[in-house]
Amino acid sequence: MPDELDALLTESKRASRSLGVAPAEQRHAAIEAIADAIEDAADAILAANADDLERGRASGLDAGLLDRLLLDASRIAGLAAAARALAVLPDPIGEVLRERTLPNGLELTEVRVPFGVIGVIYEARPNVTVDLACIALGSGNAVVLRGGSAAELTNAVLVEAMQGAIARAGLPRASVQTIDRFGRDGAGRLMRARGLIDLLVPRGSAALIERVVTESTVPVIETGAGVVHAFVDRAAHLPMALDIVLNAKTQRTSVCNSLETVLVHRDVADTAVPAIALALQQAGVTIHADAELPGVADPEPLREGGWSTEHLSMDIAIGVVDDVDAAIEHVNRYGTHHTDTIVTDDADAAARFLAEVDSAVVMHNASTRFTDGGEFGFGAEVGISTQKSHARGPMGLPELTSSKWIVRGTGQVRA
Repeated sequence: MPDELDALLTESKRASRSLGVAPAEQRHAAIEAIADAIEDAADAILAANADDLERGRASGLDAGLLDRLLLDASRIAGLAAAARALAVLPDPIGEVLRERTLPNGLELTEVRVPFGVIGVIYEARPNVTVDLACIALGSGNAVVLRGGSAAELTNAVLVEAMQGAIARAGLPRASVQTIDRFGRDGAGRLMRARGLIDLLVPRGSAALIERVVTESTVPVIETGAGVVHAFVDRAAHLPMALDIVLNAKTQRTSVCNSLETVLVHRDVADTAVPAIALALQQAGVTIHADAELPGVADPEPLREGGWSTEHLSMDIAIGVVDDVDAAIEHVNRYGTHHTDTIVTDDADAAARFLAEVDSAVVMHNASTRFTDGGEFGFGAEVGISTQKSHARGPMGLPELTSSKWIVRGTGQVRA
């Protein structure tokens, strides 16, 4: 296995050099070809996905992961649409970031360049397989995918279809590769493939991300779990708050930008908490709390993770806080620096929340479900970065680039 896997990674490195100099038109044509290939292979994809789902149910995969694993006709159409949206975005490669002329006449230009080979480790998300391949091509990078055993059959069909499309566009098939067949050992090798893998991105559970961040010798962009908050301020318009909370919690529960905690200002708790709880319960959501809540009979206790629980299910924690200061303190203490929103008509309270909450995305009077590369106009995303170096928030094409300096002279030498 080590020799075979190293040969695969070496092929990816070679492919990345071709991609780095390939014209944007050719890379965009490859992405368009992927969209067509995904649609053409829909029957095979659905059959493989059905097998993966059956194996997942038999192995006890939880409902949230099963939802992430599922591909249906609508989701396949969405994958193709996202690919086509990526294919028309501006090419980041070669974009001039800074330029200047020194007193000695040297001309300096900083330009965007691809990283090279991007490794991604993720779980039960076949849609990510297509998104990552297209974003990598759009940013001039090769990509090596470890999509986990749960989606192995689906990913194999997707990658085969995409490799054929890439080859038809005149680019190396090795531009997109999967190492699922190598199992956990393959993931471990990917984390230690310094020199062959230029950047590693983990997407998935907190345990997966912790393992990658702890064990990797390759530079990592951390994508974090989503302990996402909504703070309903005393100046909130209650019907708006209900709409935002319901959408953020129930529109899709298994994703990292879904709502996990609602905080309510104490001054309006007697009115707002019962209304919010009732609306959530009527939608099938279970309420959790660490104390009595106004108008809520016998809420469930907080789960083992307390206020730091990422439910990814029809469960939510509700708490009452004294003021905006307490809300900000709670979010910064228990959140994962992903996405948090305030619902209020008080401009000063909103300004403080937006400035002082230390998250990748902070919102005012909007659902947290908008934290998404597609919704932000990026076509798709690599993930939601919750770290502070290089990239933060939804990562699109520019976030998969580095830069280099080009210096042009006329014979200058340093004195």
